[in-house]
Amino acid sequence: MRDFSLAQYRRLLAELKAARYSFQTMEQYFNAAPEKAVILRHDVDSWPVNALQMANAEAEAGAKATYYFRMSPLSFNPEIIRKIIALGHEIGYHYEDLATQHGNQEKALDSFGRNLAKLRNFYPIKTAAMHGKPLSRHNNLDIWQKADYRSFGLIGEPYLSIDFDQVLYLTDTGNCWDGHKYSIRDEVKSSLGFPIHSTDDLIRHLEQGLLPEQIMLNIHPARWNDNLIKWLVRYYILTLPKYTAKKWVKQWRNRKK
Repeated sequence: MRDFSLAQYRRLLAELKAARYSFQTMEQYFNAAPEKAVILRHDVDSWPVNALQMANAEAEAGAKATYYFRMSPLSFNPEIIRKIIALGHEIGYHYEDLATQHGNQEKALDSFGRNLAKLRNFYPIKTAAMHGKPLSRHNNLDIWQKADYRSFGLIGEPYLSIDFDQVLYLTDTGNCWDGHKYSIRDEVKSSLGFPIHSTDDLIRHLEQGLLPEQIMLNIHPARWNDNLIKWLVRYYILTLPKYTAKKWVKQWRNRKK
């Protein structure tokens, strides 16, 4: 089965269920996390139609997830947001205000509040997660250096509110599960580590009971396609050049430190 296809994602959901993980949204996790849970988090950076397809697959499997939408036209789609909510999923804000406001803290916080209010017209949002914006010199997480996200009525931000020594963080950056060498900001500090490259590797770890009790899967729906043409376009035309560039940027920044 081709990796990063919806068919493979359905198989992963089935294996998580068979391993007796409960499916959690971000808000559910922050309010009361069970002992054995997988947090399904989706960053809708682009191609929101893929997010709807993934949301349908999860609904069929009895799973609920959190979908973080940017305010960019590449991501923000009111019709799709409404349909995902109707399936029982949760919506969050995938913010990048510090980068879009060129590092101006005051303007960034004002922009954050306005964008959050716009999304709350669709859903009572309780969590937000930063967008890496890798080619910007501004780290969007720094918006909270002089402010508290709780002042916006939020209960959690994954990169600030979770102990990743207790929760295994896996993201599909670079169309693999060990793409940290490509990632500039989509990474966490953690003592947990497993040799997981492909979704088949992840499923084998589940079958053998090797993974910890709590897992966060940060999945980008734009990467997952059953349509072979779309899959090839996404991987060979959009993903490979982008992550080759990100790898160079990361190496260059590390040399400057």
